Amino acid sequence: MIEKKLDYKFKDLELLKTALTHSSYANETSVESNERLEFLGDAVLGFVVADVLYKRYPDASEGRLSKMRSSIVSRMNFAHFALELRIDKQVLLGKGEENTGGRERESNLSGTFEAVIGAIFIDGGYRKVYRIITKLLKNCLNGDEEIFKDYKTKLQEVAQRKYKKVPKYKVVLEEGPPHDKSFHIEVKLGRKSFGKGMGRNKKQAEQEAAKHGLESMEKLNKL
Repeated sequence: MIEKKLDYKFKDLELLKTALTHSSYANETSVESNERLEFLGDAVLGFVVADVLYKRYPDASEGRLSKMRSSIVSRMNFAHFALELRIDKQVLLGKGEENTGGRERESNLSGTFEAVIGAIFIDGGYRKVYRIITKLLKNCLNGDEEIFKDYKTKLQEVAQRKYKKVPKYKVVLEEGPPHDKSFHIEVKLGRKSFGKGMGRNKKQAEQEAAKHGLESMEKLNKL
């Protein structure tokens, strides 16, 4: 299923199997987990995105390039691509992880996606993985300015204009080890929740929550 969606045929299927093996499953079955491939895939994704942005924006400053790359290389985006590839249906999880919603957990989805990219890099080389990554991320890499908008500023403008209120952001959950934390943030207008977001830092999570808040307003035809 993944091979068909990627339009890529693995020469070594064991690499793909390892990429789909969560540490919880590996611990229960004494096989190799996907953690090393995840590490490699994360680096490959970051490099390919940086390579493309560098070539497509020759006049952009280092700060601008860094901002664009961080907007693209995110756990949220990678989890989205994992769902597109149906990784949630094929990832191998331990019983405990399975029973506690691990198949839908964003960190598991994004990590497995990174591992699959790492496996493709080993199996097919840079050209193959470059083609696949740029195809998956085409909307972002084609300079879609939507991903670079300041959603917090936009939400505040709309909220003050329509409701005479200022959005309030609250951290509802922190998870992960200190070196790889993720933050879940909720945005409210008064007592009403308008959106939630997640990110590797509070700023990123707030931007995602604000984006969802704007989408909620649009659905209510209040923009």
